[in-house]
Amino acid sequence: METRPMPIELLKDHSVELSEFSVTSDAEIETILKQLCDGGAFVTLYAPGGHSYTTLLWAVDAERGVVCFSAESSDPQVSALLESEEVVCVGYLDSIKVQFDLQGLVMVRGGKNIALNASWPEVVYRFQRRGAFRVKPLHSATPAVQMRHPGAPDKPLELRILDISLGGIALFLPQDVPMIPAGTRIGRCVVELDADTRLDVSLHVHHVTVLNPESKGVRLGCEMLGLDGSSTRALQRYIDYTQKRRHALGHL
Repeated sequence: METRPMPIELLKDHSVELSEFSVTSDAEIETILKQLCDGGAFVTLYAPGGHSYTTLLWAVDAERGVVCFSAESSDPQVSALLESEEVVCVGYLDSIKVQFDLQGLVMVRGGKNIALNASWPEVVYRFQRRGAFRVKPLHSATPAVQMRHPGAPDKPLELRILDISLGGIALFLPQDVPMIPAGTRIGRCVVELDADTRLDVSLHVHHVTVLNPESKGVRLGCEMLGLDGSSTRALQRYIDYTQKRRHALGHL
């Protein structure tokens, strides 16, 4: 029997019940799905065999019991998903991972528009992918990540840091830069937080979120890989300092 290419991975400690992260209330499920839909957050549909398709949750209809995703009929991954009996949807609301099964996935054509419809999920799993405290850089600082664009190695990039934790980092990708899709792994990256904190890491892009139109870009939610002990301690000092400074400034 094939296993899912994107396991739930809720906990490293499997002694804790999965039910602790399950949402079964119709009202709560509707709220979560509408947040994904209204926020323009990209989601990825996974099926056994390594098939995946990144798209948008286009509409949710609790009354009809239907969720609807944008799609392109010419994409071979869409055909693979439609042929699978087991499809999982994964998305993120800020740092919260949301996951649910898709039953009865079908393609719907309406004029020039193509969509993927599925039955309303009975259970949605919602959990924090990273438990570490996340901070936004101070306005007086301009921390950034230097890297090579994975789709164009000859193109150096410097992306502004939106927030950071001990395990994850969110970057701003301007709209005039070629997209970096979810699932991408980026080799050597230099995270420059301040004059005393410089980290050499690699990044795994977990999710891409559309920001408001005025921002003219998207948010890349990434996992930082390759942090050693000294780097982790330096990052913790930066997070603690930034948290304290924000708290102090908030009381001035």
